[in-house]
Amino acid sequence: MVDFSIIQELVDAGNQSYYLINASRFRDNFIGLIEELNNIFPHFNIAYSYKTNYTPSLCKIVRDLGGYAEVVSSMEYRLARKIGVSHEKIIFNGPYKERDFIYEVLTAGGSINIDNFRELNDINEHFRGYKPVNVALRCNYESCDGVLSRFGFDVESKEFLDSLKLIEDSPNLNLVGIHSHIANRGLDVWAGKVKGLCNIIEKHKLFELSFIDFGGGLYGGMPDELKKQFSSYIPNFKEYAQTIATPIKELFSRNNIQSIPHLLIEPGSAVVGDAMDFICTVDSIKNIRGHHIATVTGSMYNINPTLNHKNPPIHIIHRGQQPYSKINDCEKYDIAGYTCIESDYLYKGYQGHLEVGDIIIFGNAGSYSIVLKPPFILPNFPIYQYDNGEVALVKEGEIFDDIFHTYKF
Repeated sequence: MVDFSIIQELVDAGNQSYYLINASRFRDNFIGLIEELNNIFPHFNIAYSYKTNYTPSLCKIVRDLGGYAEVVSSMEYRLARKIGVSHEKIIFNGPYKERDFIYEVLTAGGSINIDNFRELNDINEHFRGYKPVNVALRCNYESCDGVLSRFGFDVESKEFLDSLKLIEDSPNLNLVGIHSHIANRGLDVWAGKVKGLCNIIEKHKLFELSFIDFGGGLYGGMPDELKKQFSSYIPNFKEYAQTIATPIKELFSRNNIQSIPHLLIEPGSAVVGDAMDFICTVDSIKNIRGHHIATVTGSMYNINPTLNHKNPPIHIIHRGQQPYSKINDCEKYDIAGYTCIESDYLYKGYQGHLEVGDIIIFGNAGSYSIVLKPPFILPNFPIYQYDNGEVALVKEGEIFDDIFHTYKF
């Protein structure tokens, strides 16, 4: 937790609502996950999921730590290049990619994770007669999560076999990797996912790839009060590492493979979720038919845009100036957002004392918060970063002109 005095100073400086990144925690999460994987099989690296939180200062930390960038759009790719990530360290996923941009990336020496046969065929036709370009295949198979994923090739299909043959026969294409992404974060699903990729590698003799990418979907650090709200077990990094790294180590040992490709995973929430807090203040308190509601200068869309209705970790800095008579004597509040949506609650059933002017710190706000939050009713808030005792503004709060300058008046 960042020093509360810093949080209060930012509020006093006019920031009634803002995000605060804990850079040290982000680094520790990143390094901790890599170390657990490499303790078992020392060939792993992290391709950080830009779509989860593409704050440039965080992406630069990944770059400085030697990590990869996992991107799903031209916007994210250009961000990675702007901050100096090399083409070779960018993993390009996604079910839709702008064709002209695909060609730009491949021409520059990057690689694309192909999602469907049309994409592969278009690339082959476009580069006919040119130097070979690097492609990888996204693999789709049963992993015991009960979900029919829409991403990648069904590895039991003729289309997948046709894709492998097209790459093998084409002078324009080099197969450099395979990839799988399954969103379920449970250990049993991860075991099925890793087993599936190992089976594909062994069945099709794909031991000479440049990389094998196990995708994302891991839980990160969270306090016990948040863990209790999940119906499934929350693994730690060591348990994930054992589930992911042990089978792949056995695969290469069993086949006596000495030249190991780069092994990648693509976490987002696991490394950034608990590395960002959202800070806002209590604006009003009222009693409606026995229900005590505190309205704050933030919204559920600031901390929970996926709308999973879980109460985040919370801490109150009590400094209220305008108590509302006996309302504040109650010990249970629903904390509501500033929007005109009835369901906009940041926290249900807070037990404790609240007053107007109190500062509320919502933890675990780093995952998908800033990338999914629309400029609904209010423009987006500033982002500050705390690092080695210093606070820096890393994104300015948006204003009217930021929202409306693309409209024609």
